[in-house]
Amino acid sequence: MLRTLFGLLLALMLAPMALAQTYRIQSGDVLNMEILEDPSLNRNLLVLPDGTVSLPLVGAIKASGQSIDSMRSAISAALASKFAAPPTVFLSVGQLNPTTQAVANAAAGLAAQNVTQSGTMSVYAMGEFNKPGRLDVVPGTTLLQFLAENGGLTRFAATKRIQLRRADSKTGKETVYNYNYKAVQQGASAPVIVLRQGDVIVVPERRLFE
Repeated sequence: MLRTLFGLLLALMLAPMALAQTYRIQSGDVLNMEILEDPSLNRNLLVLPDGTVSLPLVGAIKASGQSIDSMRSAISAALASKFAAPPTVFLSVGQLNPTTQAVANAAAGLAAQNVTQSGTMSVYAMGEFNKPGRLDVVPGTTLLQFLAENGGLTRFAATKRIQLRRADSKTGKETVYNYNYKAVQQGASAPVIVLRQGDVIVVPERRLFE
């Protein structure tokens, strides 16, 4: 009996290590990142359809196809120039992408075919959202409604520089729409932008004195 319990405990202890070594990051995953030397950089990182994540102070780096361990090393190396020594990075998968094929199809321009059976469609929130990741919304939802419903933005959000990134369903070419959410909050009229399947809403980090 004791041997069996010991075996179960050992398996539970080794499971995270095995996941870190064998799991390959996919588009749509959400990674939980913590930086020991600077907790202000702690955040969730959404892996975009192109396989990248947006790293604070650095920008986009490739994530798709990497193991958790290799991605941790890549993040530490990318941030190294911002610290006296390479920072200590803790990384885990906070949310697995349940529909890898749907993400791939959206990236290939088959958005119209990927509305879920529940009558919703998937859009992606990344950057300074309190709840980043893949989210299902009702067709007809506007960008303003999405920002109001998605759990809010962090205190680091650059609300003047929100972006909506949309890939053309035929050519695959990406178009970027800029959205001044701060002006809308202060009473300015809001342009009506209706979200589409596969849209990516990016809220960048606020610059110094912004």
